[in-house]
Amino acid sequence: MKAANDTIFNRDGQPKPAILRAIERALDVQHPLIVSNLDRLRRRHPEASPAELARLLERDYLRATTAAGAAVGATAAVPAVGTIASLGLSAVATVGFLEATALYTESIAELHGIHTDDPERSRAMVMAILMGEEGSALVRSVLGASAGQGATQHWGQLVNKSAPTSLIRTFTGSIQRRFLRKFLARQGGFMRGRPLPFGVGAVVGGTGNHLMGKSVVRTTREAFGPLPRTLPGELANELQQPDS
Repeated sequence: MKAANDTIFNRDGQPKPAILRAIERALDVQHPLIVSNLDRLRRRHPEASPAELARLLERDYLRATTAAGAAVGATAAVPAVGTIASLGLSAVATVGFLEATALYTESIAELHGIHTDDPERSRAMVMAILMGEEGSALVRSVLGASAGQGATQHWGQLVNKSAPTSLIRTFTGSIQRRFLRKFLARQGGFMRGRPLPFGVGAVVGGTGNHLMGKSVVRTTREAFGPLPRTLPGELANELQQPDS
């Protein structure tokens, strides 16, 4: 437990600077990568509707994050890999989970016609989704007033479309502090479980990531609502480009 905590937090209980930088980088997914991710799926399934593409994104996301968590947990069963080394791999897995989550949620946003080319807005959106109900409530309370009554049922567009930049900066500062406390505390628990020997770590790592991934999928659906029947025009044009 102490080794896990020391990997993430300093003596004052604050996240270490290296962890903060890694998290920020993990949440910054470049727009061309989002387009490439969607283009890959569409080339394999050219007749798929946005809703069908979304289901494929969900499937790939859950498979990847569950397998990654289980793989890191399984390293503790290898005699040559010590607990400290396993914790280091677990920290890497945490960053990988964030990267996969950012790629998934921003790809879904693009399917809804919500552009993700503003890094600050996109980071705020991903953090809100990772926080589940608490993140959703925070979006509605801080950004809902700027959109008018009845505009917060599906709040995903508030972060990346409706809210003014000045309000987004205020929101980002508020949600980042809460996100770091909640997410890192939860991941600290998984990090303590992943290095367990005899295959137990693989179960803890895989199950933990799967449960978090299912929560992300559920919150993402709630945040954006029903998908359009056809691809949004600008996204469709980007996917038709040979170099996309």
